[in-house]
Amino acid sequence: MTFPLRGSVAVVTGAAQGIGRSLALHLAAEGTALALADIDTGRLEATAAAARASGVEVSTHLLDVGAAAAIAALPAAVLERHGRVNLLINNAGVALMGTVEEVTLADIEWLFAINFWGVVRMTKAFLPVLQRETPAHIVNLSSVFGIIAPAGQAAYSASKFAVRGFSEALRHELEGSPVSLSVVHPGGIATAIAENARVAAGIAPDVAKQAAAGFKQVAKTTPDAAARRIIDGIRQREKRILIGGDARLIALIQRLFPVGYWALFRKSFQLP
Repeated sequence: MTFPLRGSVAVVTGAAQGIGRSLALHLAAEGTALALADIDTGRLEATAAAARASGVEVSTHLLDVGAAAAIAALPAAVLERHGRVNLLINNAGVALMGTVEEVTLADIEWLFAINFWGVVRMTKAFLPVLQRETPAHIVNLSSVFGIIAPAGQAAYSASKFAVRGFSEALRHELEGSPVSLSVVHPGGIATAIAENARVAAGIAPDVAKQAAAGFKQVAKTTPDAAARRIIDGIRQREKRILIGGDARLIALIQRLFPVGYWALFRKSFQLP
């Protein structure tokens, strides 16, 4: 059974920019009412204004997904405005630049509070609400780095592997219920995530800038294309959504060389 977007009510985190903004605009065009959440109020309101042009009900909610109390209070605020929720998209996320030696424990805890615990807390907060609806759907954003773990991305990969594991187990638990779940693995998406990444104190600014520029060169998929792929996946209630030719290739290589993929990537792309 396909998921009916028209007439649904969706909660989208990280909706101020990037994939979240594009998701909001495409969902609005499909006739989906929106509860949009982000920590950036200015850009969030701009996204909401653009979404309202499609004629759907849109509410905005200031939210730091790393703050447990703010997440706990969100369902009541959304229900007061919309009455129900049957689509939850956990899109918000951050990046951290540095090796295990370079980053601090505080850096890793900050990243996990948003990338992993934000997903867990949002899911726990809205699951009782979703279970009242038929059908309902959850979308959790992992990453292609939830499939492979490159050097220099230990913390980020760990958080995205955790999202993948949590999501796959939850999907198995929800079998036979009205709630289905998709886990999304984007490849390189042309967003500001690398530019906005927290940088370990030991990394020189020029090195960080060069790394962000390198990401920009390989991030070929637009947020708009990523959002359209996710929405197609929601409509078909796909269990795993790979975004971009790079993600599909990486997933294939990891299946063929589950232990040796990194040596292959280092040789092919002349990585350090």
